[in-house]
Amino acid sequence: MSDYRGDQVESDSLRRLNKDEFDKLIKMLADQGYTVLGPKVRDEAIVYEEINGLADLPQGYRDDQQPGRYRVAQVGHNNYFEFNVGPQSWKQFLFPPKLTVGTAERDPASGWTFATPNQQPPKMAFVGVRACELAAIAVQDRVFMQGPYVDPDYRARRESLMLIAVNCTVAAATCFCTSTGTGPKCQVPFDLAFTELEDSFLVEIGSNRGDALVDQLVTVAGADLDRKRAERLQQRAAEQIRKHMDTSDLRDLLQQNSEHPRWDSVASRCLSCTNCTMVCPTCFCSSVHEVSDLTGDSVQRERVWDSCFNIDFSYMADGVVRNSRRSRFRQWLTHKLASWHDQFDSSGCVGCGRCITWCPVGIDLTEEVAAIRAEPSTNRQLPATQPEKTICVVPERARP
Repeated sequence: MSDYRGDQVESDSLRRLNKDEFDKLIKMLADQGYTVLGPKVRDEAIVYEEINGLADLPQGYRDDQQPGRYRVAQVGHNNYFEFNVGPQSWKQFLFPPKLTVGTAERDPASGWTFATPNQQPPKMAFVGVRACELAAIAVQDRVFMQGPYVDPDYRARRESLMLIAVNCTVAAATCFCTSTGTGPKCQVPFDLAFTELEDSFLVEIGSNRGDALVDQLVTVAGADLDRKRAERLQQRAAEQIRKHMDTSDLRDLLQQNSEHPRWDSVASRCLSCTNCTMVCPTCFCSSVHEVSDLTGDSVQRERVWDSCFNIDFSYMADGVVRNSRRSRFRQWLTHKLASWHDQFDSSGCVGCGRCITWCPVGIDLTEEVAAIRAEPSTNRQLPATQPEKTICVVPERARP
């Protein structure tokens, strides 16, 4: 990971290559032992799966995203990356939805044997990573690798990862990366970053590994005209972004408005379905379960994705801490935009807009922040509410 270069683009780091050479790049990565993952159209969505060549990419597709709405369709262009982020993020490959973290086997003679799985994760190459997703990977790097507790599985997957990024040339109605400073132009870390032109790709080299890949492709030096074409396309994407979120003093604003009436307003719409956290590229809540076979002689400890919107997630000895949808939504938003700064020195939001698109009722966190900013309550005294505590009621048939 230390191989990544700084943010400054050197004049000789821009190369132009024909689109057929991109197909060669994908096959070359596979020949080098990488599992190559990229965007594909499946089940009327653009998802991330293993790809074998340029033919697997969503050529000619564009997506339509609105709060609570997602559609993809072929619209007649010939580009391969003229769409935005879909329902999946790269998180699923670096922080899998389910992972076995321990095993226990019982032998009738010797008793229990406990072990930690030592399987080597696949060497992966991500193709088509957007600027906001690079920022999300950097956020999870801080969470899992740069604190006092390092996740060994995440580190193993991340250290062998090849990042082939793509600059956005169009924006969805739910994007707000310009507010979070994470796009639409890709910033390091990446190995290569492509801008798709009409007839070719302009590629920026971001690491020594990326440089070695480009050396094996047929390229020409990028001219000033190519650079200007790429900049115009990136600027087009930035100008298409209509959604904004004022991030100035956002941490203090939310921390000082924990009793704002807006939390009740959003709770009346929120379904607590967990969609926003499942599609988020940075959310990392998880739970650990023990799963045994029918004999009870073999047990696996599994880490699985969880969500702060699940009522049991905050269960403690005296009951559930966050019993209402109001408290769970507030926990999610204030952690994402406020207390994340205290933990990891950054925001947990990268402006990808997935939580807006995939919310069934179209809750928009930028609108919620704007509403609190418009009429801050500064935690003034509000009418008393019921304490958020769960009382366990035992069904009649279960009583002694």
